[in-house]
Amino acid sequence: MHFVTGRSAAEIAASVERAIRSGQVSPGEQLPSVRDVAERLGVNRNTVTAAYARLREAGLVTGNGRQGSRVAAPPSVEIYRSEIPADVRDLASGNVDASLLPDLAPFLARLDLPPGGYEMVEDDPELVAHAQRVFRADGLQAGRIAIVSGAMDGLERALRAHLRPGDPIAIEDPGYVSALLLVRSLGLRPVPMALDEDGVLPEALDAALAAGVRAVVTTPRAQNPTGACLGAERAARLRALLDRHPEVLVIEDDHASAVSGVPAQTLAPARMAARPWTVIRSVSKFLGPDLRLAIVAGDPMTIARMQDQQALGPRWVSHIIQRLVLRLWTAPGTDQVIERAARSYGARREALAARLADHGVIALGRSGLHVWVPVQREAEVVQGMLARGWSIQAGEIFRLRSGPGVRVGIAGLHPGEEDTVARALADSMRPGRLLYT
Repeated sequence: MHFVTGRSAAEIAASVERAIRSGQVSPGEQLPSVRDVAERLGVNRNTVTAAYARLREAGLVTGNGRQGSRVAAPPSVEIYRSEIPADVRDLASGNVDASLLPDLAPFLARLDLPPGGYEMVEDDPELVAHAQRVFRADGLQAGRIAIVSGAMDGLERALRAHLRPGDPIAIEDPGYVSALLLVRSLGLRPVPMALDEDGVLPEALDAALAAGVRAVVTTPRAQNPTGACLGAERAARLRALLDRHPEVLVIEDDHASAVSGVPAQTLAPARMAARPWTVIRSVSKFLGPDLRLAIVAGDPMTIARMQDQQALGPRWVSHIIQRLVLRLWTAPGTDQVIERAARSYGARREALAARLADHGVIALGRSGLHVWVPVQREAEVVQGMLARGWSIQAGEIFRLRSGPGVRVGIAGLHPGEEDTVARALADSMRPGRLLYT
């Protein structure tokens, strides 16, 4: 208990964080009670409660400060990349189906790019122009474009362009675990927004805005982990709420875009400079994850700040990668490859949801590469599926306040396997049924 020091909530929280970061206290270790800390430091219990709340928001502790808090596992994306046994099929990792990606080999063999030096700081103008055409074809603003190293790079740069540690930020709940970890690593305070199959609930966004959030991060389609997607009516209602708060940054992570299986919707304003905003589109899901490239459209100030950050760090995204992405994206036949991938993912997703419904299991997943199944006991269901030869992801890492569930990736499904997975999942959800009888 001696490691807890300070008089204010910020000082107390900082002392506990130092102890956690230095290894002075270990994951799972019980923290001293609010009452004990308050008495020893001579402060009000509410001050200690507020300090513990800060630590929970940062993902450093779990539990309630009054009823007992424990040190959380280290915040890392590795928490959901556990080793999968050789005889178990992977429906947990959220990977793409490599057989549905374009073949890079012919394009690599023909890629021609003259050698350059440190003057190559500007984004490839042909790639920028093509990205603008794609955005506009979907009815989106695309006057300013930045090329970044993947969706998470774009998200981080957009957040750094406007927010500072301690700022509150609205995020989806459940939501993408890497985005949540990034928010916490930047010292931002996550404010959860509940959602349904149509995306963020208007009342949840309204409450977050009323709480003074500085930014809102949403996934307009292929929401991870639920597969939610914005419809036109929901998008209009959310835009109307955001229009009352022109100072709030809006970031859309449209990571699956062309293979999400549904049309594009946006919360971006009709006028480009009406408020700070970005729409981020990675090429990972439809051209290949290893390309590590994303396109960001946004208002002029946000894009300029993001590009300034990049100029002080990596300087630019490799022009070899930019040129490869352009050639691949615009090649004859690539549109057909992307359309085939979108149809295949959609068919697997819909078939699995239908088979689950046949077994009396509710499943969410109107777009993207995942199906979300609400359950009562995540760990038991995950273990039950593992015993049946299927690895799925427990929902705890995606959640802040939302109820438990499991995420099932559909990219690893082979045609005709949907009913087998559905039966296994339905059986695993029955109390005490770890194996078939």
